[in-house]
Amino acid sequence: MKILILGAGKMGAFFVDLLSFDHETAVIDIDPRRLRFMYNTQRFTSYDEIDAFAPELVINAVTLKATKQIFLEVIPHLPKDCILADIASVKTGLQEFYATTGMRYVSTHPMFGPTFANLGKLADENAIIITEGDYMGRLFFRDLYSRLGLHIHECSFDEHDETMAYSLSIPFVSTFVFSAVMRRPDAPGTTFKRHLAIAKGVLGEDEGLLREILFNPRTAGQVANVGERLRELADIIERRDEKALADFLQDIRQRVLG
Repeated sequence: MKILILGAGKMGAFFVDLLSFDHETAVIDIDPRRLRFMYNTQRFTSYDEIDAFAPELVINAVTLKATKQIFLEVIPHLPKDCILADIASVKTGLQEFYATTGMRYVSTHPMFGPTFANLGKLADENAIIITEGDYMGRLFFRDLYSRLGLHIHECSFDEHDETMAYSLSIPFVSTFVFSAVMRRPDAPGTTFKRHLAIAKGVLGEDEGLLREILFNPRTAGQVANVGERLRELADIIERRDEKALADFLQDIRQRVLG
């Protein structure tokens, strides 16, 4: 298959490395310096070069903020039956956007960041494939993610963003709260060190990814819930209410341990 990757950032480079030995690939980026270490693939810096390549699949690996605009700029250079693919971590508005293009599309979310995950060992990582979209496109990514050993989940566009607001924003915000009140990183304590390691991993993620997760329209509600439970705990501590603390701990143990 002839595959074009939009963007030569970390995820773009990952897909080039992953696909270039089994498919005919090309990668485009307006910054030629980002293409210097791209091997075994064609390297484009202008949209006009796409015409002759005539890709069958286009994987958009730019930031969420630029995803729709880059698609609009590239579409005039694509064959009519080309499949558009995004890997965005937030899907809000994408289904409506695809409907305006009149083109085939597939939407997935490989749930590992190139900064945080071990790209050579992904067996414990997850990927989501959106149930709406082109059947052949979904089949392509299902096969690809299966060969990587990823745990594959399927859901709708709306279900995806609801899940992301819960499964990503809550751990991220909790980590931000820990980091915001931390005075010194060399404090003793095993639990502290474990939380610090998590914080370093999360804060090492690309800032664009963090922004995408936090600006998910459903994230604000999850953050409000975190704040509400923190205020509840602070009140219990202030009152030194042993019964309320026991009830609080029982509740959270039930949530975590079942």
